Amino acid sequence: MSKLAVFIFVLFLATLALFAINNQEVTTIKIPFGQIYETPTIALILLSIAIGGLAMLLVFVVRDTKRYMDRWQYQKKQKKDSRIQELYSKALNYIFAHHNQAEAKGLLKEVLAEDPEHLNALVQLGDIALSEEDFQKAREYYQTARDLNPRNIEVLLSLVKLMEKTGRLADALRFIEDILDIDNENLLALCRKRDILEKQEKWEDLVLVQKTILKNERAEKDKNRERQNLVGYKYEYGRYCLENSDMDKAKKAFRTVLRLDKDFIPATLGLAEVLLREGEADEAIELLDQSYKQTSSMIVLLRLEDLLISVGEPSRLITIYKNNISRNPQSPTLKFFLGKLFYRLEMIDDAFETMASIDTGGTSYPEMHQLMGNLYLKRNQTDRAVREYKKALETHTCAYSLSYNCSTCGHIASEWSGRCSNCRNWSTYQLNLSA
Repeated sequence: MSKLAVFIFVLFLATLALFAINNQEVTTIKIPFGQIYETPTIALILLSIAIGGLAMLLVFVVRDTKRYMDRWQYQKKQKKDSRIQELYSKALNYIFAHHNQAEAKGLLKEVLAEDPEHLNALVQLGDIALSEEDFQKAREYYQTARDLNPRNIEVLLSLVKLMEKTGRLADALRFIEDILDIDNENLLALCRKRDILEKQEKWEDLVLVQKTILKNERAEKDKNRERQNLVGYKYEYGRYCLENSDMDKAKKAFRTVLRLDKDFIPATLGLAEVLLREGEADEAIELLDQSYKQTSSMIVLLRLEDLLISVGEPSRLITIYKNNISRNPQSPTLKFFLGKLFYRLEMIDDAFETMASIDTGGTSYPEMHQLMGNLYLKRNQTDRAVREYKKALETHTCAYSLSYNCSTCGHIASEWSGRCSNCRNWSTYQLNLSA
């Protein structure tokens, strides 16, 4: 005990003694519904002090005990959380670093034994079950996680993934809507919704979703990509309307695409088809002619060729070819198609003269050899025809058909399409004579 404490205690006793000397009277205490007692006033004061001190001591004991218990519980929880985190980290390490799902599964179950409400462990076990195609077990894990936290976006996305994999696209869309109710700007959910709508070919709904995605993108690079996707989906909507003979909607969609991207070849061809079905052949021809002048697309030119021949105007087409060859005399492609057109029109001498003037620069084109073989047969030069056919076969096993090359990913397709089947970009197929 410090000297100051001793001094205060002695001072307190002296004060009590002085108080007792000057207050020797007796105080009467009546207990409610009990007896009456007489006690010296100083004794009553000392008793009150003692009772108050004991009460304070009890308060301090309770407070310190509670603090100790709270600290003990906290330390215990910290140790448990640390053990759970260590187990969970090891499980993730087995999944991502060692690709050992069996070991990871065991560790994640240990996590759940320690904490049955560990949301991330439930999701990871669901993912493992999904990868093993145990869809029922995956659903159980995901649903348990959802019951614990119905508004957890990661859990809802896992359920979307499960529904997609089991082909329940309507249920997947329902879970996506739950996510968008929580966060209507969630790009991942919007993109998943877009993918599902594309599988269902709901192009009109998809266009609306794509507009929302475009609005929520921040980086200019991402905006440009999504803007191109929006153009592509508008084209797909127009194509869908055309296939279902809804000419007004198809025409409107294709014109919208061309306003957004005037060089979008598939929309040009789609609009030309609409005009043809509506009996506007002249307008379709003018559209294709203007598009070819603008884009120099051989695909457009070939469609224009078919159209002009069908309406009985091959001379106009010959003029178009010759005008373009005069502007680009070294183009083997233009000369080849002019020669092919002459052959198609039975103008054999003109076809032979045009084909003979082609300088391929050492490159061998199977279609050219095939056409030259046909021309030699027409002129009864069988040996030369055989040599040309052999060259065509040596160049490519499918020498009798044109192919189309994607300018973005290089994918080669035997048939033209508005969208590359490999990289999924639109308006990228170009005519390929050398494949």
